[in-house]
Amino acid sequence: MNSEFLTQDGYNYKFTPSACEACGGACCTGATGYIWAKYPEIEKMAEFLELTLEEFATMYLKKVKHRYSLIEKKLDDDNYACIFFDNNKKQCTIYPVRPRQCRTFPFWETFKNDKEEVKKECPGIID
Repeated sequence: MNSEFLTQDGYNYKFTPSACEACGGACCTGATGYIWAKYPEIEKMAEFLELTLEEFATMYLKKVKHRYSLIEKKLDDDNYACIFFDNNKKQCTIYPVRPRQCRTFPFWETFKNDKEEVKKECPGIID
């Protein structure tokens, strides 16, 4: 059994990345929301996809006030996915260059004091 896990100071849970493969992308799908991306991340994603910044922005971004979010695709009623989530393979198609928001999950400030809530979102959470 793989006993590797990740921890983060100030969080009362651990995360086992080995759970991702069997999960099916719970952190990439669900209720609609925002997938924030900063300019350097947008540059990396565009380069990874061999697109110009303008092409990438037109195809994959929406502006929300002064920030940018990746767009989502509707899977069914009240179920959305990141535009880069491959629903057949159940994985991210831009994984090496995914935004910080995705890289830091499940260690989000929102979940810092709410282990039970993050457990609902992520089967890789362990005590």
